[in-house]
Amino acid sequence: MQPRKIALLARHAAEDKKAEDILVLDISKLTSIAHYFVIAHGNSDRQVQAIAQHVIDTFKKSKISLLHVEGIREGRWILIDAGSVMVHVFYRETREYYGLERLWGEAPAVK
Repeated sequence: MQPRKIALLARHAAEDKKAEDILVLDISKLTSIAHYFVIAHGNSDRQVQAIAQHVIDTFKKSKISLLHVEGIREGRWILIDAGSVMVHVFYRETREYYGLERLWGEAPAVK
């Protein structure tokens, strides 16, 4: 599956669990670590965990390989690494603190 389709699948899965302010950034011209970042947040650690777990389950159903998942137990910042797409699911305050959108401000958002 193409990286853009994987990123949009992640966005859709996050929407299913009522994630807020979902942003898909095309970082392919800025770095070699991935093609897309998907950034979203929830308003409780349980919601953050539910969003991330739904993304993981959706990827598995679509046979998308996961390289690494980190932070699921804490539910503050969960990173789902699918190679060309990295999904960041934050607790609201953690997202505001780290400000990935500001750090990757040159990356165009995918509509």
